[in-house]
Amino acid sequence: MAKNLTLEMTTPEKVALTGQADFVVLPSFEGEMGVLPGHEAFLVQLKPGEVRVTEGGETRRFAVSGGFAEIKDDKVALFAETAEMAQDIDAERARQALEKAKEELVRKDIDPLTLAAAEAAMRRAQVRLLVSERRRHGVVKNNH
Repeated sequence: MAKNLTLEMTTPEKVALTGQADFVVLPSFEGEMGVLPGHEAFLVQLKPGEVRVTEGGETRRFAVSGGFAEIKDDKVALFAETAEMAQDIDAERARQALEKAKEELVRKDIDPLTLAAAEAAMRRAQVRLLVSERRRHGVVKNNH
């Protein structure tokens, strides 16, 4: 069994993170999924949520807005629509985006495409706020 995982987190715009990890937690639709070295090969669809990367006792947090991850040969290749480190999240901007999305959702004349975009924007803003708050307060809490 390998001591570490190799982690690569990629978005359409950039490589958000490359490095080693002792443990990675992924937000899957079935619940949070923990990955340790020696994990069996696996492909998982990610929902908007928090990715936690632990190395040497230190945990880094990322807000992702969906995508998928492939776990194979002690490597976690994560392909996310967006990925943002907790300390880079502007909480006030995320709150404003959340309010704007909520306003869109209550419109009576909203078309299905706009509705889907507003729902996605709301989920993205909620995740960003959650990850930002958890970083500030050092909270790791399961919501199940």
